[in-house]
Amino acid sequence: MQNKQNDQKPVGVLLYKWAGSWGPFRVKIPCGECSLTVDVINDTLTTDLAGVPVALEIREWLTEWWRPLPKGGWHAPIVMVEGRLISQGNALNRGVLTEAIINAYARRCELPGNHLFGKETCPHCVRAKGYLEEAGIDYEYHDVVKNPRDLYEMLARVKPIIGHKTPVTVPQIWIEGRYVGGADQLSEIVKNHVEPNPDRGKCSLSAA
Repeated sequence: MQNKQNDQKPVGVLLYKWAGSWGPFRVKIPCGECSLTVDVINDTLTTDLAGVPVALEIREWLTEWWRPLPKGGWHAPIVMVEGRLISQGNALNRGVLTEAIINAYARRCELPGNHLFGKETCPHCVRAKGYLEEAGIDYEYHDVVKNPRDLYEMLARVKPIIGHKTPVTVPQIWIEGRYVGGADQLSEIVKNHVEPNPDRGKCSLSAA
């Protein structure tokens, strides 16, 4: 999965910080919130978004003040993800950045392998885990309560499938990169369509 991520085109993040010059005007006093925003971006990329390819570009706002205007950006620090304004005028909220990058990344990258998005207090999630374990299917578990990245990724991937007005419940399950749905849908699949695949050392789904 890591290799597939690295092969993807990186998500573009652009920061305009309070710096630069325009004619006789020159920024002489650095912006504390711009410095905080740089720190938030760098730390979020190395922790919350580790493994997601991101290309960060930092520009001087006063030197290029007209460039972000068409997108609504006029007050540094201005942060844009894939050309969309997500924050300006204040130190960046890392959750806003994580959500924007995950949304952009999910649109261009499939979710290979077996995944279960859920939460500890959900009995249906526990039931779905049992189905997978009984069938001998290795999977990656994502706790959408404890990990914001997992929540944003689940929403970004499932909303286009079920519709943006449909409430999202857990669990949400992908098997072999294919969206399954919840525990009930998984139950129907594992009871009828799972057969051993010795070449991969785990079970895969195939037609009955």
